[in-house]
Amino acid sequence: MPLHQEDLSLSRRRALALLGGLALAPAARAQPAGWPAQPIKLIVPFAAGSGTDAVARITAQALSDALKTPVVVDNKAGANGIIAAEFVAKAPPDGYTLFMTTNTTHSANPSLMKSLPYDPVKDFAPVSRMGNLPFMLVVNNDLPAKTVADLIAWGRANPGKLSYASGNSTGIVCGATLSRMSGVPMLHVPYKSTPPAIADLIGGQVQFMFVDLAAGLATVKAGKMRAIAVTTRERTKLFSELPPVADTPELKGFDITSWNGVFAPAGTPREVVAALNRVLAGTANSAAFRERVSQLGFDAFGSTPEELGSFTVAELGKWKKLIEDAGIQKQ
Repeated sequence: MPLHQEDLSLSRRRALALLGGLALAPAARAQPAGWPAQPIKLIVPFAAGSGTDAVARITAQALSDALKTPVVVDNKAGANGIIAAEFVAKAPPDGYTLFMTTNTTHSANPSLMKSLPYDPVKDFAPVSRMGNLPFMLVVNNDLPAKTVADLIAWGRANPGKLSYASGNSTGIVCGATLSRMSGVPMLHVPYKSTPPAIADLIGGQVQFMFVDLAAGLATVKAGKMRAIAVTTRERTKLFSELPPVADTPELKGFDITSWNGVFAPAGTPREVVAALNRVLAGTANSAAFRERVSQLGFDAFGSTPEELGSFTVAELGKWKKLIEDAGIQKQ
């Protein structure tokens, strides 16, 4: 079986195992009359096997159990999440299309792209934050780098040979930031999604990448690639043995975290958004759900729609600065 298929299968098995017996979502109260009357689609902007996909499948089951209606995960990968974001932005605002997305579509893309077919604020109705996806720096097993300092030293000793993969905006920005702060030129190799990027890292086509714990933890634990640091300012309880990238003296201040939230198309009835928020925020804040998704490397917590809306606006400014500081030009 090809490596990327093997990893995808493993991710699906783990997600399905976590679904077993899941009865986490609080019972929906005072649902709008007549809603839901048909299946709900939960759109994911990344491929099956990605971290967001694994969390989306568990979330969809909890939402389905609470609302007593099927919730179908629909992966629309490609174009750095733009395909999925545009689809949701143009979908009928009737409560039957939801978008589980990340900072890729709603924080970074406006500063990475010269033009977008959607507006992350005007075209969406915030529902709830779902948590954070901590990222880690992983390297090919054949690379003689056990620390971030080792990686930088190897790059300096082998000019023009250090390359990194990315499957999302966080990977793009982390790699460019590492290159700028270290002063080491690094070749960026973008991928449509994370699973094929991991496969090529394992195969030695690229030397390193930044990947969320939810997508890469199982592969690291299987010994197929080596994790050497996390991108957060502090250690994460989800992988406490890994030091922050910022512990490397010349990378002091390195602090990049990916977030996850659920949106609906703008104009979705307020009472539908409120009903969805009760289930999604209640689920994300429940101890049982948090424990289960932590096994995937996901730090879960919910919010109000208003909190997600304010957070989205603030993150646009934060990621704009990260991208400008990294020297990334709009495409």
